[in-house]
Amino acid sequence: MNDASEVVVITGASAGVGRATARKFAKHGARIGMLARGVDGLDAARRDVENLGGKALVVPVDVADSEKVESAAAQVEAELGEIDLWINNAMTSVFSPVKEMTPEEFRRVTEVTYLGYVYGTLAALKRMLSRDRGVIVQVGSALAYRGIPLQSGYCAAKHAVQGFCDSLRCELLHDNSRVQLTMVQLPALNTPQFGWVKSRLPRKAQPVPPIFQPEVAAEAIYFAAHNPRREFYVGGPSVAVITANKFVPGLLDHYLARTGYDSQQHDGAEDPNRANNLWQPVPGDHGAHGAFAAREALECPTMVKRAFQLDCPWCSCACRCRFDRAFQKRLIAFHFTT
Repeated sequence: MNDASEVVVITGASAGVGRATARKFAKHGARIGMLARGVDGLDAARRDVENLGGKALVVPVDVADSEKVESAAAQVEAELGEIDLWINNAMTSVFSPVKEMTPEEFRRVTEVTYLGYVYGTLAALKRMLSRDRGVIVQVGSALAYRGIPLQSGYCAAKHAVQGFCDSLRCELLHDNSRVQLTMVQLPALNTPQFGWVKSRLPRKAQPVPPIFQPEVAAEAIYFAAHNPRREFYVGGPSVAVITANKFVPGLLDHYLARTGYDSQQHDGAEDPNRANNLWQPVPGDHGAHGAFAAREALECPTMVKRAFQLDCPWCSCACRCRFDRAFQKRLIAFHFTT
């Protein structure tokens, strides 16, 4: 790592999880290259970072463009220094039954949510491999293992990222590289995406409860970046869903067929003409939080310095719960393999 503060790149840094993660790193004085399409959100994120003690560089870029991602990485290193951590987080989605999706929509979701991660990883590897150091964090989801109705494009992209990571991890091990790769599988979060993704649902979209605040994700991402393991499952619901899918996927198929439509919608009709961010960013600063703060999951605290470990009886992995006094109403259950 650099002798001065670490240099971090975060894609999708203008809002949601990326915005919360930038704030978390800024509190530790990081130099942060923030990549996203929305200029309004990037400018506000820059102010957040600087007010919290970090140094910010904003680079407006569509991660679906590999050349622009590479140029952004070069700009970060020229202005902030050698990249220590690269966090792939940018995403887009479409809420729609498969039968109503278009080929262009599937292509766009794949280009951003899967290929955007590939292009970011390639840019990071180009710099990290020759130095034999660095950490790449892939921000994933429980949906990387368990697809749900109405989000086929997003689920497929997250599955693809998970498979891509497995392949790359094997290659890094084969080459005895000290570059580390980790994937953080997140639960449902209260982020602005549900008000800007394209939707064909009759009612307003929502994350499947229980719903966590984006700071929970930011804490997990920061921890994973500095304590990299193969994979982290964040939140009790993620552990439950991923584990259940390993043993009874057919049962989950039928359960989600019954519940997966209503659980992704809430009161109020959707406006079919509202702006969405599939092709262009929605103007304005949308911040880190969505409209579901009143429905935040209230569970155990997160992350303490003294942790306990529970060995998983089904496999050679471990389940870790870490707690921190600063977050008395949230839970992060870490389930990972080394």
